[in-house]
Amino acid sequence: MRIYSFIKRALKGEHMDYTQGSIRTAVLLLAIPMILEMCMESVFALVDLFFVGHLENSEHTVQTVGLTESVLTIIYSLAIGMSMAATAVVARRIGEKNKEAAATAGMQAIFISLALTALISFVGFVYAADILRIMGADEATVAMGTTYTRIMMGGSAVIMLLFLINGIFRGAGDASMAMKSLWLANFCNIILCPVLINGIGSFEGFGLTGAAIATTIGRGIGVCYQLYHLFKGDGNIRLGRKNIRLDWPVVKTVVTIASPGTLQFIIGSCSWILLARLVAETGHSTASAGYQTALRVVMFFLLPAWGMSNAGATLVGQNLGAGHPQRAYDSVMKTAKYNAIFMGVVSLIFLLMPGPIISIFSNDAAVQQIAVQALRIITTGYIFYGIGMVMTSAFNGAGDTWTPTWINLLGFWAFQVPLAYFLASDMGLHMGPTGVFIAIPVSETAITIMAFILFRKGKWRTVKV
Repeated sequence: MRIYSFIKRALKGEHMDYTQGSIRTAVLLLAIPMILEMCMESVFALVDLFFVGHLENSEHTVQTVGLTESVLTIIYSLAIGMSMAATAVVARRIGEKNKEAAATAGMQAIFISLALTALISFVGFVYAADILRIMGADEATVAMGTTYTRIMMGGSAVIMLLFLINGIFRGAGDASMAMKSLWLANFCNIILCPVLINGIGSFEGFGLTGAAIATTIGRGIGVCYQLYHLFKGDGNIRLGRKNIRLDWPVVKTVVTIASPGTLQFIIGSCSWILLARLVAETGHSTASAGYQTALRVVMFFLLPAWGMSNAGATLVGQNLGAGHPQRAYDSVMKTAKYNAIFMGVVSLIFLLMPGPIISIFSNDAAVQQIAVQALRIITTGYIFYGIGMVMTSAFNGAGDTWTPTWINLLGFWAFQVPLAYFLASDMGLHMGPTGVFIAIPVSETAITIMAFILFRKGKWRTVKV
C-alpha cells in the first residue's frame, strides 16, 4: 500500500523542495514520471515500426522508418541539447527560489529553438529523397519512402518543442507534466496510426505516409497541451506576457550551455548515422532492416534509463543552485545505482529471449535473424550504458556541457567509428554488420569509464550558471 501511495504521489506531481530531505525519495519522485515520459517517447518509433513492419514490401518500409529516424537523431540532438540547457538554467533558478527568472529562461529557449528548426524543416522537406540516398537506401526504398521522410523532417518543430518544453518542466521539478504531455501525444499516435496507415471503412489509408502524418499530429497535440499548461498552469513555472520578450543576457547564457550540449549529442548522432550506413553498405537492405528493428527495441529501454538519468540532472542543478554540492554528488551516485540495476534486468531479458520480442515487429525471417543477433550483442553493454547516461546528465545538469562533449568526441569518433569500420569493412576483418554490432558495446563501455573518472574529480561542482 505504501508503494502504491508513493507511485501515486510521483504521478500526481506534487510539488516539493528537492534540495532537502531524503535523497532516495527525491530521486524516485522525479524518476518515476521521467521514466514513463521517456517510455512514451520511445513508443513513437515502436508504434510506427509495428504497423509499417506488417505492410507489403516491409523490407523497404522498415528501412525507410529506420533511416529517417537515424537522420532525425540530428533533430533529436538539437532538441535534447536545448532541453538540457533549459533544464540546467531553470533548475538553478528554481534552486535559488527565483521562479520569475526561471520562466524568462524557459521562454528564451523556446525562441532559440523555433529559429533553429525553421531552416532544418525547410531543408529536410525539400531534399527528403536525397537524404535517403545519402543514408544508403536503394531506389525502391527512396521511391516508397520519400513522402514519409518529407513529412517527418518538415515537422521538426514539433519534435523540438516537445523535447524542449519537457526540459523546462523537468528543470522546474514538474516531471509529472512532462510525462502527461507524452502520454497524450502517444495516445493520439496509437489511435491515428492504424487508421491513417491501413484505413477504416471506405477510407483506404495512406500506407507508409500515414505513419508520418499520425506521428506528426500526435506530437503536435502534445505540444499544444504543454503550451497550455506552461501559460495557464499552476506549477513551479508559469509564463506570462512579461516573459514573451527577448532577454539577450539570458539568451547568451542558454546558448553558451546549449551549444556544446547540442554538439555532444550531434557527435553521437552522426556516429550512429555512419553506423547505420555501414550496416546498409555491408549487409544491404535486409541487414539494415534487421539492425533498425533491433535498434528501435534497444532505444525503447534506453530512453526510460535516460529518464532516470534526467532525475539526476534536475537534482544536480537544483542542489547546486541551493548551495549543496555534496547532496548533488550523492544524488548522482544513488541514481547511477538504480539505473544500473534496471539496465541489468533488461539485459538479461534481451539475452535470454530476443526472438519473441523481435517477432512482434517483423514477419521477415531474414530480418528477424539479423535483429536477434544485433539485440544480443548490443545489450551486453547495457549496465554501462545506464551508468554512463547518469554521469553525462550530471555534467549537463551542472551546466558543465563541455566535459561530456569531449568524452563523446573521443569515444565515438576516435574509437567507435574507426573500430566499426575495422571490424565490418573489407579493409579490416570483413565481419560485415556483426562488426558494427560489436563496436557499439565496446565503445560505450569505454565512454562510461571515462565519464565516471572525470565525474569523481568534481570539476562540475564549480561551474557557474
